[in-house]
Amino acid sequence: MGKGRPFLEIFTYALDEDYRFPILEVFAFLFALGTFVFADFAAYGQTGEALAYSSVSTLCGFPLLFIFVVLILKNVAYGLGGDLDRGVMQTLFSYPLKRRYILRARLLSGLGMALLLFLGIQIFGLFLLAPDVILTYPGTVFWTYAAQLCSPALLLAGLVLLLALRLKRGGLALLIGVVLLFAGLVVSGFVTSIAYGTGSALVLKIWAVINPNSALQSYYLGTLWFPSEIWVPTFSEVLLYLGAGYLIVAATFVAGYAYFERRLEI
Repeated sequence: MGKGRPFLEIFTYALDEDYRFPILEVFAFLFALGTFVFADFAAYGQTGEALAYSSVSTLCGFPLLFIFVVLILKNVAYGLGGDLDRGVMQTLFSYPLKRRYILRARLLSGLGMALLLFLGIQIFGLFLLAPDVILTYPGTVFWTYAAQLCSPALLLAGLVLLLALRLKRGGLALLIGVVLLFAGLVVSGFVTSIAYGTGSALVLKIWAVINPNSALQSYYLGTLWFPSEIWVPTFSEVLLYLGAGYLIVAATFVAGYAYFERRLEI
């Protein structure tokens, strides 16, 4: 109880900073609008799990995923970077809490609440638009969201966390995060071109560690994306790539916690 109140005070402060009017309202509107605008449940020639994967993928396609990434990067970069730049972090360190709890409150607000907002609207929209998809193929829906969010959203959030702590400048960390997002699109195109040009799956497998959704996409859509002789992974392989992707994400956040608790100087 002694630690609960200071933690809640910091968490409340973070919520107020991250979602002050009209930020919450604007992003909730964009998530809802994008969910219904980009929905497409008539993928040609696809049935079963492949159709379920394609349906969920259209709901969180790049335009909407980009908006979500901007929200969490804004929260992480400007939240922590702004607190460090304005000297607010010195006040937060005066609370009777260990540093890791302060960072936890910040991330619960900036990342956790953003995830709840995004996924809540997405799942609600899926129930309204295609209830059979989520009721018949809940596993496919879960794995698709897990792969889509692993990279770029969560991976970029971890990297921007490290940048914000190291640079102590939220604006620069946010800019680098957005550049990395678009750089990932360019790299993805190069990876596909190299795979087709060489006929080798090695580069695809390396990329799948960083971006597990590429493996899941190849598994569900098969030869629609790559000839079977190049690469169509098994589901067990997909799980390995997904696990590796989340291990990388976890490593970035563990590094952020370690730096915040032991090496951050203000």
